Amino acid sequence: MRHSIKFLLGDEPRELSSFDPTMTVLDYLRIEERRTGTKEGCAEGDCGACTIVVGSLEGEKIRYQAVNSCLQFLPTLDGRQLISVEDLPDSSGALHPVQTAMIRENASQCGFCTPGFVMSLFALYREGAAAGDPPELETINDVLAGNLCRCTGYGPIIEAARSMHQPAAGPDHFEQNSAATVAALRAIQDSQTIHLTGPDGRQSFAPTTTDALAEILAEHPGATLVAGATDVGLWVTKAQRRLDPVIFLDRLGEMKQVNETATTIEIGAAVTYTDVERMMADHYPDFGEIIRRLGSPPVRNVGTIGGNIANGSPIGDSMPPLIAAGATLVLRRGGERRQLPLEDFFIDYNKQDLKSGEFVETITLPKPAPGSRLFCYKISKRFDQDISAILGAFNLTIRDGKVASVRIAYGGMAATPRRASGAEAALQGKAWTRKTVDRAVVALASDFRPLDDLRASAAYRMQVAGNLLVKAYLEAQGAGVETRIIPYREAAHA
Repeated sequence: MRHSIKFLLGDEPRELSSFDPTMTVLDYLRIEERRTGTKEGCAEGDCGACTIVVGSLEGEKIRYQAVNSCLQFLPTLDGRQLISVEDLPDSSGALHPVQTAMIRENASQCGFCTPGFVMSLFALYREGAAAGDPPELETINDVLAGNLCRCTGYGPIIEAARSMHQPAAGPDHFEQNSAATVAALRAIQDSQTIHLTGPDGRQSFAPTTTDALAEILAEHPGATLVAGATDVGLWVTKAQRRLDPVIFLDRLGEMKQVNETATTIEIGAAVTYTDVERMMADHYPDFGEIIRRLGSPPVRNVGTIGGNIANGSPIGDSMPPLIAAGATLVLRRGGERRQLPLEDFFIDYNKQDLKSGEFVETITLPKPAPGSRLFCYKISKRFDQDISAILGAFNLTIRDGKVASVRIAYGGMAATPRRASGAEAALQGKAWTRKTVDRAVVALASDFRPLDDLRASAAYRMQVAGNLLVKAYLEAQGAGVETRIIPYREAAHA
């Protein structure tokens, strides 16, 4: 067992052993390292002013991903490279090509948000550095979805993104030093469980196997499990909760695997949205599009499907599509495992069928049945980076003009995401006609008494829930009417 974390700050090694286990990376940079280029704007992962880049060793290469430092806890840096805006110039002070492009295009106005934009573009630059080709506009828009500029300076920033690969922009010292960085990261990798104790006595653990996780959780059944911290981080930064102990799941390679069989997709609970998005889009295009709209790249780079499920928010975007597709969970406590249909996991608001010391280990998703199609629709005030008012998912198989099978699930309609059993019964085995669909819309009133809150009224939610079912009908019919403002974009997953 190890009692410290090890990481690289730029190319400098760091080893820390006694600190608040829920100190954010943002606070560490600004308070401990006096690196004030990284800013705090919203402290909840919305504005992107705090964006940093984390490099993770994958084989012989380093994978660079943008992350919201205001939500990430310091222990998640173990074995990784932390890059802030101060690291981008080389040892002589020459600016990085991304910075050069931002200056050339006059892409900074008040400047507060600029470091965050630079870091998001740096991650894009590094991931596309080998090709050296300018990114497509759609890719740039997706990458910058998590960075907000109050000065409306997006045009010059986009031009900077388009031109940052120009040879005249200068060399990239990260590429030049990659072999040394890989060696330095490899030197701090190990399979030991990390056990830290902060100055105030609070504890945190970071196991590397699910067996070790099961043992620690059996000893500390009240511990808070943290995967991506995109939700739990807010408990600390906004709700000021004092978590003790904390178990970090980011070192669990077993739970970061996606296994595909002939009939199923098995997703480890610590798999991030980014890592499952492309596969999901291949099998369930609409679900892939829902994932693309979930948060922003810095959120999807660390946020996990398992965490979304385990926290059980009634407006979690991944759950209605998973329920409609027929997903099941593998729950583990000690050496025992049990399977549970996902829709049965949610009991009430903030209450899940999770025993003391039990955790979500795997999500199993059936591949689409022949002739079936999953329709998914997210309704929110903004296209990008917004919480759903309602999300509907409709898994339909139509044969010989009749509904051969149907599963309907909604989020945002009740205290938990759940199926619309009354609407399903009104459709199952019936003729696939508008009249039948209208009856199913009426049946929704027996399925839900919708939430009434700041995002939407109960009446609005009920009307939209019915409209989405009609929309699925029109699209399944190929009615020839425009039903989507922005269609699914293959380019986003190229």
